[in-house]
Amino acid sequence: MNPGIQMPTRDDLLWPTLKVLDASGGSASIHELSSRVSEYMSLTDDVLNKLHQDGPQTEVDYRAAWARTYLKKIGAIDNTSRGVWTITDTGRSIKNEARIRELAIEVRAAWNRERNADKASEFKTTDIGDEPGWENELLDILRRMAPDAFERLCQRVLRESGFTRVQVTGSSGDGGIDGVGVLRVRLISFQVRFQCKRYSGSVGTREIRDFRGAMVGRADKGLFITTGAFTQAAQREATRDGAPAIDLIDGNELCHLLRNLGLGVSTKTVQVFTPHAEFFETL
Repeated sequence: MNPGIQMPTRDDLLWPTLKVLDASGGSASIHELSSRVSEYMSLTDDVLNKLHQDGPQTEVDYRAAWARTYLKKIGAIDNTSRGVWTITDTGRSIKNEARIRELAIEVRAAWNRERNADKASEFKTTDIGDEPGWENELLDILRRMAPDAFERLCQRVLRESGFTRVQVTGSSGDGGIDGVGVLRVRLISFQVRFQCKRYSGSVGTREIRDFRGAMVGRADKGLFITTGAFTQAAQREATRDGAPAIDLIDGNELCHLLRNLGLGVSTKTVQVFTPHAEFFETL
C-alpha cells in the first residue's frame, strides 16, 4: 500500500480483493478476505480499527463491501448465499490494477444512468443482500433489543446453526459467560461457552482475555458474538499461540448469519409491469 494513503478508497480495494481471492484458491469467506486484504495492503491497526460513522462496521469493511459490489457487477467475482466469494474467469482475465479501475468507473456510470432513467425491466429483483447498507439498519434494531432478548436471539442462532443443548446463563453470574451449548461434528462433540454483547463500538483485548479466563477448563471452544467490531489486537488475542482459541462473530457476520438462517431478514422479489408501445404499433 502507498504509505501516503491512510484510508483506502473503494477503488483502492478492488485489485487487492481480486489478487487475494486468486491466491486463496479462488474462493474465500468475507472474514478471510478482510484479513488477507488487510495484510496484502499492509493496513495499520489505526486504519483498520476506524469505525464507519458510529459503527459497528469499520470504515475499511464498509468500503470493501462496496468494492465487492463493483467487482460483482463487473462479473469479476461472485458469491453464494453463505457469504463465500469466488473469482470468475472474467476476474482472472483482468491482468492489472489500471484495467479494474477503468471497469469500475464504467460500471458506476452505467449504474447511475439506470437509476436516473429509472428503467424498469419486466421482472426487477431487489435483493436485500446485494448492496451494503442493510446491515446497519439491522444492527440498529439489534442494539435496541433488551439484553435478555438479544441473548435469546443468539441462542436461536446457535440452535439453527446445529448446536444442541443450548442454554442461556447470562443472568446467573457465570463469570461473564452468557451461555453454553454443544456442537457435534460427525462423531465428535465440542463443549462451547459463548458470550453475546450488544456493542456499538469495538471489542478490545481486555474483553477477550476476561472471557477466556471465564471459560478455561470449562469448555473446548469459546465463541464471542457482538453487534460491534473486534479490534485487530482483539483478533490476534483470540488466536494467540498457547491460549485456547476463541471464535469471533462481529456485527457484519451476525447480520449475514441472520439473513442466511432467515431469522428476521427477508429477501424480496418485486414484479414490475412495463407496457411496450412498439408491440401495439406493429399490429
